[in-house]
Amino acid sequence: MIPSPLGEGGARVLPQYVVDRIHQLRYFIAERAKTARHFIKASQPPYAISELTVVELNKRTPPIEWRHYLQAAEAGQDIGLLSEAGCPGVADPGAQVVELAHQLGITVVPLVGPSSILLALMASGMNGQRFCFHGYLSPKKPDLRRELKKLEQESSRLQQCQIFIETPYRNQGLLEAARQVLQPRTRFGLAVDLTLSTEWIRSQRIAQWRQAPLPNLHKRPAIFLLEA
Repeated sequence: MIPSPLGEGGARVLPQYVVDRIHQLRYFIAERAKTARHFIKASQPPYAISELTVVELNKRTPPIEWRHYLQAAEAGQDIGLLSEAGCPGVADPGAQVVELAHQLGITVVPLVGPSSILLALMASGMNGQRFCFHGYLSPKKPDLRRELKKLEQESSRLQQCQIFIETPYRNQGLLEAARQVLQPRTRFGLAVDLTLSTEWIRSQRIAQWRQAPLPNLHKRPAIFLLEA
């Protein structure tokens, strides 16, 4: 299980042993073959990219294909599992094929690399002992506002940090909704472009978010956190 960069130029944070392991593989399962080949090529492998086999695993891949993808591993060949960005299997369709690998007795080896969720939590100053990742919230404004209020209530009741993401082109709407509906003393964190040269992280109370112009998050990968 091979973590991939969180954006262009983010490969510098990968440990050398991960790069070395990539260079030993010729068969990969990836969320998107084009992105995977670009990443592998940028790592300067000691082989031609044309020698690789890259199969796609995403939300449209039928379950019947999962077993087919693992036939190489059953035959004794090592397989690399790549996410589109970050850690495979975490907020990622790769979890299904990993579950199947366990059922088939195939050894699963997670490698070290960037996880936007954990990096954001580390930098937030919020509760790292009790937290919950919710994935995407509703894209519909009335439902989004209700979900934010519910997460705030759960955070208070459970003394838990709540973490979530959004499609990059809807980031601004989510941030504006949070600033409007959350309580002034609720802490709200934002981690943008993690591990990239444009990285920007801010964690403060909603009352403080209301006192200054909001950053421009349009089409920038971001992680959101709140703690009541």
